[in-house]
Amino acid sequence: MIAVGDIREWRTHDVVDAGGHKIGTLEAIYVDTSADEPAMATVQIGLPTRHRLVFVPLDGATVGPGYVKVVYDKPLTDDLLPAEDEEAILRHYGLTYQPGTAGERQLARG
Repeated sequence: MIAVGDIREWRTHDVVDAGGHKIGTLEAIYVDTSADEPAMATVQIGLPTRHRLVFVPLDGATVGPGYVKVVYDKPLTDDLLPAEDEEAILRHYGLTYQPGTAGERQLARG
């Protein structure tokens, strides 16, 4: 996994799927608060005047010059990640959901 310190450099990069097809533009990163590692990204898709945000997991992601390549083909959901949807989104992608010991969210927007 790419170091947390590199997160700011990812913003505005193209996000491409495993086949190299552009999904959209990286908008924000959500960090796994228990591991302090990037876990999910919001990706802006659509036209600049008519766009929306989708969530894409970052496990297995690689960064190249001007792009972030993810191992998933299709994003799951739109806009901001509500706390009550966090578990469902992680499980949809086959990822383990593990909130903090006091019930804190697993993901925090970076």
